[in-house]
Amino acid sequence: MPVISFVSSKGGVGKTTGAVILAGELALAGKTVAMVDADPNEPLVAWSRIRDITSTVHVFADASVETIIDTIDDLRSRFDFVIIDLEGRAADRIGFAMTRSDLVLIPVQGSLLDANEAAKSVKLIRQMSRVTNRDIPYRVYFSRLAPAIRERTLRDIEDQFAENKIPTLSVSTVDRAAFRAMFSLGGTLHDLDHSDIGGLERARENAVAFAQSIISVLVGGEKQ
Repeated sequence: MPVISFVSSKGGVGKTTGAVILAGELALAGKTVAMVDADPNEPLVAWSRIRDITSTVHVFADASVETIIDTIDDLRSRFDFVIIDLEGRAADRIGFAMTRSDLVLIPVQGSLLDANEAAKSVKLIRQMSRVTNRDIPYRVYFSRLAPAIRERTLRDIEDQFAENKIPTLSVSTVDRAAFRAMFSLGGTLHDLDHSDIGGLERARENAVAFAQSIISVLVGGEKQ
């Protein structure tokens, strides 16, 4: 079953948010979902303790380079999807997880610093592809973008990615209060109510499009 890894060497770019958004959409579609919290800070574990989500998503903590491959292999045999939240500074652990991934996703906010950090993850993916003698599919995606705003810096980053043949996901995640609320109220986007937060429908529309773009890459609908 597909293994999807989210990785970033820079904190605060929406890596865990993207993972939770995707998990929620897959679970809503009736898929069994395992999430591996491979970040020593354990953001997914903290999120899972706010509200009981075991009926839809199962969270497992493993930040060990010695066991991460075994954990991934075990979960992929038992769940429809495995989503891994990777903290980006431990190259060995990240590299091992990448070798088991069917898709690696790298979030980037609209800054050149983020773009430079993303390039480090891309370099590691390409190295792991050579080690395993297989192409590891990956996409960079823009996260936490301001609604309806495309700054000059963002366009410059897009041009930079295109020039360096770095593929990007067709859908970005937008900075929505509902996405932030998942980590204060617990659960997925679909556990929230309109009384909890405003703009929920817009957030759900973004989440659906985001998940669909990822599935499209997995099934070959979006070529690298």
